[in-house]
Amino acid sequence: MITYKTAAEMEKMRRAGLVVYEALQRVREAVAPGKTTWDLEEVADRAIQESGAVSAFRGYRGYPCVLCTSVNEQVVHGIPSRKRVLEAGDIVSVDCGVVLDGYYGDSATTVAVGGREALPEAVRKLLDVTESSLLEAIEHARVGNHLGDVSSAVQKIAEGAGFGVVREFVGHGIGTHLHEDPQVPNYGRPGTGPKLREGMVLAIEPMINERGPAVKVLADGWTAVTVDGGRSAHFEHTVAITANGPWVLTRP
Repeated sequence: MITYKTAAEMEKMRRAGLVVYEALQRVREAVAPGKTTWDLEEVADRAIQESGAVSAFRGYRGYPCVLCTSVNEQVVHGIPSRKRVLEAGDIVSVDCGVVLDGYYGDSATTVAVGGREALPEAVRKLLDVTESSLLEAIEHARVGNHLGDVSSAVQKIAEGAGFGVVREFVGHGIGTHLHEDPQVPNYGRPGTGPKLREGMVLAIEPMINERGPAVKVLADGWTAVTVDGGRSAHFEHTVAITANGPWVLTRP
């Protein structure tokens, strides 16, 4: 069942969203060759504690950390580790969620370790296309459109650039729970699915693979990786549907 948020509830979600934004900004600044993914976890944990919010991820279905850190072929839900050392030319996707005053915010970004110049051209393109697909999807998150318009916007851009769109993991509604209805796939047909109405809030999160779309989950029960070993990028924002257009709650 889709729940619709009032203006006051959206404002609360905005405050949670800005906590996530600040935590991810600090993590981005901390990404460097020689750092471990656990170093990034500590940066985010400190930022969340200082804000007065609580991690949405740690303890969720037994997940142990405040961040998901997914490196290279890892698609989503990579667990931070003291043993995983970042190297120049890696890409690391960092996903963060918090709850503040009962309302959730959720966002993700993919960062080039050592700067974009350290990446092969094809991987730079992967990051650019994945982020562009998110921004285009957000533009379609408008009253009167359908959920399929949002989903197909991601698919058109990503597959048009020759990349694979992950099917097994999707975006979601969000509010007083981290995951609410509806699911928000990154593929679909325009004009299909629920009609978008004022008060809906969606976590839109393209997960795009360098090669094919197939993924598998490792033995830890969390980390999803590409089957073919290609790299994967992940960008996400929490977006409110308003009468004045989409409102991204997880950026200033």
